[in-house]
Amino acid sequence: MQLYLIRHGQSYVNLKDWPNGNTDEGLTELGKAQAERLGAWLPSHLPTLDALYASTMKRARETVAAIVGAYDVEVQFDDRLREIGNNRLDHSPWPNDALPRDFADYWSSERPFSPLALNVEAAESYMHFRTRVGILVEELADLHRGQTVAVVAHGGVVEAVFDHVFNIGPWRRCEVWDHNTAITHFEFVKHATRETWRLHYHNRVEHLIGLDV
Repeated sequence: MQLYLIRHGQSYVNLKDWPNGNTDEGLTELGKAQAERLGAWLPSHLPTLDALYASTMKRARETVAAIVGAYDVEVQFDDRLREIGNNRLDHSPWPNDALPRDFADYWSSERPFSPLALNVEAAESYMHFRTRVGILVEELADLHRGQTVAVVAHGGVVEAVFDHVFNIGPWRRCEVWDHNTAITHFEFVKHATRETWRLHYHNRVEHLIGLDV
């Protein structure tokens, strides 16, 4: 399986001066331009896709909408691709109009087994988040052997995939950052005696050249 992870375009919740906390927001004008650039460039790099998955959050929905028209596939939306803190510990999503608003003051990897959202029952920890992402990754590897798959999600999801495929323990020592609409390419190869995951590249953004980012 060729797995391409794509972060959504810039959203209002990415802005440093965003005053409303964790809400389900769409793309900014810059984010829309980033998504348009991605949609125009991606088919030249990936002429065909066998499957296209996306987070159910608004910023991912708007980003994947700029891609899907170039391919003969339907978008498969999956709640497990939502950003960290937006699902319960059983992996089910909070309603988008009732997301947790208050989060702990510690970074998720500092206390990976502690709940992130405050004042709500069943709040997920980083390890719950990483588990739901990892379960989906393994499902994709089984379902799409020999195929090309793109996933439009969030920066935290990309980071969780790195932790999963590299088999990192709960307390990691390196953050994995990527730009809005950046592309990461993993390959899954079923092999009995050597590594099954190969990282081809991370944070590929040449489609944004010349755009004021």
